[in-house]
Amino acid sequence: MFGLPTVLSVAAQTLLLLPCVLGKYVDESTVIRSSERWLSLPPTPKLPTYKNGKYANVNNIKLWYETFGPAKSDHPPIVFLHGGLANSDYFAHQIKFFLEKGGYQLVSVDSRGHGRSTTDFSVPISYDLMTSDVIALLDLLKIPKASFVGWSDGGILCIDIAHKHPTRLDKAFAFAANYNISGVMDISTSKVFTTYINRTVAEYGRLNPHPDRYDDFYNQVSNMWATQPNWTESYFSTIDSTKMWIADADHEEAVYRWQQDDMARWLPKGGQVLIPKTSHFAFIQAPNLFNSLLWALLGPPEEAF
Repeated sequence: MFGLPTVLSVAAQTLLLLPCVLGKYVDESTVIRSSERWLSLPPTPKLPTYKNGKYANVNNIKLWYETFGPAKSDHPPIVFLHGGLANSDYFAHQIKFFLEKGGYQLVSVDSRGHGRSTTDFSVPISYDLMTSDVIALLDLLKIPKASFVGWSDGGILCIDIAHKHPTRLDKAFAFAANYNISGVMDISTSKVFTTYINRTVAEYGRLNPHPDRYDDFYNQVSNMWATQPNWTESYFSTIDSTKMWIADADHEEAVYRWQQDDMARWLPKGGQVLIPKTSHFAFIQAPNLFNSLLWALLGPPEEAF
């Protein structure tokens, strides 16, 4: 979803990323300690204790996932879908929140090629393919219907699932998604974002089964960002808008706000949320606020908005 300007070639994007790989792009400690919440990038949280996670053999890859909470519940399971270049750990605050509430089965997934999951480097990564991975995982886990929390690329997957697999979706909270590549901002000028990219390089090296192939992985993802998604109003016309919340941050640095406004207008019976004093990373900048909004949508009906 996000990326450097889409007019740049992949080669040019890689050259701009190089200082991040070398760890010289920004002083990360300064960004983390910023007094302005939207200019901070708190440390990546850690998932609740789990053994080693699990791998699902889907679409010729090994998709890493972990489940938390009861195997059976009165509530539909909640599936967490992270953003581009990231991994499941980024939603740790939200998973811990629902675990403390109790009664929810939670599924954390590393998208193909991301985090601990493998990918087929001969097959281009696409949103449709990642959506197919998620549905295949639900089939494997015998989950007929779930709610989804998605950030950035994960938010795009929420929308794609709502469109292509409406019977599999109970509710969705799509944060910081875009529907067209023209809605992506130039994040190369954002210290927070360049710090994030720097961080994901190290995380990929620590978590991924192919730690030496970050450049190949990044090229695949950036090719996707440069060409997808390309949806129009008609794409949203078949989505049950009562099930969707479109959310973003008031200091968003990666997606133009008109993208959120358009999608909210095209989903007239859904909800639109603007999270104050946060950016593309609101879920770690203001986790309590972010979690309260998730609870308003996904909690029991008597506590929902």
